[in-house]
Amino acid sequence: MELIGRVVVLTGAAHGIGAAMARRFAAEGASGVVVSDLDADGAERVAAGIRDAGGRAVAAVTDVTSKKDLKALVAGARAEFGPVDLFCANAGAAFGTGVHAADEQWAKSWEINVMQHVHAAQAVLPSMLARGEGCLLLTASAAGLLGVPGDAPYSVTKHAAVALAEWLAITYRPRGVRISALCPLGVRTALLEPGLAAGHPAALAIAAAAPLLEPEDVADAVVRGLSRDEFLILPHETVRDTFSRKASAVDAWITEMAAQGG
Repeated sequence: MELIGRVVVLTGAAHGIGAAMARRFAAEGASGVVVSDLDADGAERVAAGIRDAGGRAVAAVTDVTSKKDLKALVAGARAEFGPVDLFCANAGAAFGTGVHAADEQWAKSWEINVMQHVHAAQAVLPSMLARGEGCLLLTASAAGLLGVPGDAPYSVTKHAAVALAEWLAITYRPRGVRISALCPLGVRTALLEPGLAAGHPAALAIAAAAPLLEPEDVADAVVRGLSRDEFLILPHETVRDTFSRKASAVDAWITEMAAQGG
């Protein structure tokens, strides 16, 4: 998908990867960008920056754990700019906890890292299918392909996000809707940097796996991946080879990960 003339909606777009994608999509010629987040002020700053640069953008406050909010987000985007061409379900959560994480942490991880994508798809797919075109981008993580030591809820739910994206691609690509799963390794965002500062095993393992990228680097990779209709968008190219190595020798992979503190 090329971005010129497209209507784009992003969740989790007040900061980090989401904000970088919003700005980059506008620079690529998107006809309208909806910057949504729970952080109303942050979302408005990103939208205002896009408008100041000559683009068209609005901010929206959205709780991605709410099916009602996501449905309203899609309806609002349509009313403002027209049918949604690209929906980026980008909000994410990590708690840095193991299998004994609190029930609330497991539930929140599932709501944000998985059900957000389910409800976004339910909201945006009918219009895309009616038109026979559109794209749904799910921000997962390389943790959804490779796992990550030290954070069970994050690893499990990101695997589920990739599995959901795969199912959506199998089901809807033949009907004209493109599905992509964004799977970066370490990116300098508020999701990772506090863990690095605290010396958390999951954060340290991610940082050791490949050089940390800036959010803008990820946005560049997304634009390239969308233009090529890639299912897996991998800003860190090393992930592709590592994923292949894991698939060919799972027992050795588990031993290697365990040595990192899994």
